[in-house]
Amino acid sequence: MSEATVRDWKKTLLKYDALISDAISCLNDSMMQIVLVVDEANRLKGTITDGDVRRGLLAGVELRSSLKSIINQEPLVVSPTMTRETVFQLMQVNQVRQLPVVDDERCVVGLHLWDALLVPASRNNIMIIMAGGKGTRLRPQTESCPKPLLAVAGKPMLEHIIERAKGEGFHHFVLAIHYLGHMIEDYFGDGSRWNVTIEYLREESPLGTAGALSLLPHATELPILITNGDVLTDIHYGDIVDFHNSHDAQATMAVRQDQFEYPFGVVETDGVDIVGFDEKPVMTSQINAGIYVLNPDTLRQLEENEFCDMPTLFSILKDRALRTIAYPMYEPWLDVGRHDDLDLARKNHPEN
Repeated sequence: MSEATVRDWKKTLLKYDALISDAISCLNDSMMQIVLVVDEANRLKGTITDGDVRRGLLAGVELRSSLKSIINQEPLVVSPTMTRETVFQLMQVNQVRQLPVVDDERCVVGLHLWDALLVPASRNNIMIIMAGGKGTRLRPQTESCPKPLLAVAGKPMLEHIIERAKGEGFHHFVLAIHYLGHMIEDYFGDGSRWNVTIEYLREESPLGTAGALSLLPHATELPILITNGDVLTDIHYGDIVDFHNSHDAQATMAVRQDQFEYPFGVVETDGVDIVGFDEKPVMTSQINAGIYVLNPDTLRQLEENEFCDMPTLFSILKDRALRTIAYPMYEPWLDVGRHDDLDLARKNHPEN
């Protein structure tokens, strides 16, 4: 096993009596997309991937539930003596991205990672980034600088998005611009500095998160990936495209689970009679994360140069019996819309 393949693998370990929320935290902390569930003796009891969590959330499991409800108790494993070439073949044949390494006692001694073995394959899907907003809540910083160009860790937010997507194989980007759009064009140009292709949709007036798509100058056959230009996240863009394709959807929206705890006890009544109490209940809902995948023919629902936001487009598609689905995500995510959000982004991504 190469050092790069097993580096920091101990961050993926989690005890068998943990909760699903603990598994999500472990996935986020390790960034390796797998949890190795072990007993007190470090023997492997099973694995949990981000896909297992996602399926559990879709099935309605609670974050406070035991991870035993989503664990894969019979994962594929390899011995420490197996060669890199054999490991690569096993991962390819079984279509797995992580492969635990265990000894004769089934104790975990390492972890092989697919990403460490392969350069990401090229993805020919167009990625559209909405970068035309005025960023009014971030004034005065946005009075002379468009919000997507505000710096986080020494580079514009928009550059972080492009570089992350490029790292997953995306190479064709289209930036929808309006407010101070010339500054974005001056900075990114045709994308050659990043070894990608960058084109522009120039809105004469704000068209909304979906309306700008009506300006696309050419047709495409592959699903289109769209993200807001102020969303910083560790989501794997390729995974949401694959999820969209595997569910034969027309439109996919990334959603995050949001929880709100009422500050007071809730009284349940039937008329004037008190029938129960719920002390500071927690309300759970799904919120729009600002990342989408659309089949090209969905754009036929748009009128050129007419305002339309993405929730409206999804409602139109649903009303016409076209399949719209949600992609549950739990990866770190931040919508940089206010000064506090920008401060948090800069705190979480300090300059080197």
